[in-house]
Amino acid sequence: MQQTITISVVIATYNRPDALRAVIEAFFLQDEKNFELIVADDGSTDNTRACVAELQARSPVPLRHIWQEDIGFRLARVRNLGIAAAKGDYLIFLDGDCIPQSSFISQHRRLAEPGCMVTGSRILLSEALTAQVLAGAIHPLQLSPWGQLKLRLNGGLNKLLQLWWHFPDVKRTSNRFTWRRIKGCNMAAWRSDIERINGFDESFTGWGHEDADIVLRLFNAGILRKDGAFATEVLHLWHREAVRDQASSNKARVEARMLDKTVRATVGLAQ
Repeated sequence: MQQTITISVVIATYNRPDALRAVIEAFFLQDEKNFELIVADDGSTDNTRACVAELQARSPVPLRHIWQEDIGFRLARVRNLGIAAAKGDYLIFLDGDCIPQSSFISQHRRLAEPGCMVTGSRILLSEALTAQVLAGAIHPLQLSPWGQLKLRLNGGLNKLLQLWWHFPDVKRTSNRFTWRRIKGCNMAAWRSDIERINGFDESFTGWGHEDADIVLRLFNAGILRKDGAFATEVLHLWHREAVRDQASSNKARVEARMLDKTVRATVGLAQ
């Protein structure tokens, strides 16, 4: 991918400014700076606004805060607001509790390819390690390999090899749809492709599968999927499981769209 093309990172957040701060500060340490950050805020209180304002004052890259009223879980809509505010031709979607490695932007840039999207992966942190990270007592990305190994052995990290090795862009592309490793907390696609399918579908209510839906609709539009494992891993801070009362019905909608080859969101960027 050309270095001149600007990347926009849309970071979804809701009432977790301590985690958001850790994520954004990791972006300050990226090994390249040709990108912008859009905080897509699903109705957080003023604590988040104040956190972003303080970070904006010392950010080495453009950093903006997009907010919508808190009237329930509306992740798809706030991501669409982030897309509308973004200036980049290539968009990376990340959750506000996923800390990127210093090569995150450059690795996503390396994998970016016309006609493709990238679904990344994550390394899960335990509840105890998450508390230490947010308190500033420890940071897995700043430890030696031996220190990281100890975290893996004591259960602080659920995997480790992905931190140590980055594989080349070989045999990553698939022409089949699979549910495996679809993570809305870490995915990327070209703006033009996302606009063609009308963005995220805001008609999905409650938690779950709005990320699988957009991946499927991109696939239905002819966009191939690349696996970002061993290149774009993020550290996913621990949190309690979300309420999943709509997960089954949302998955059923995605499965129906697999059969009828739906491409455009019912309610999306154009609405």
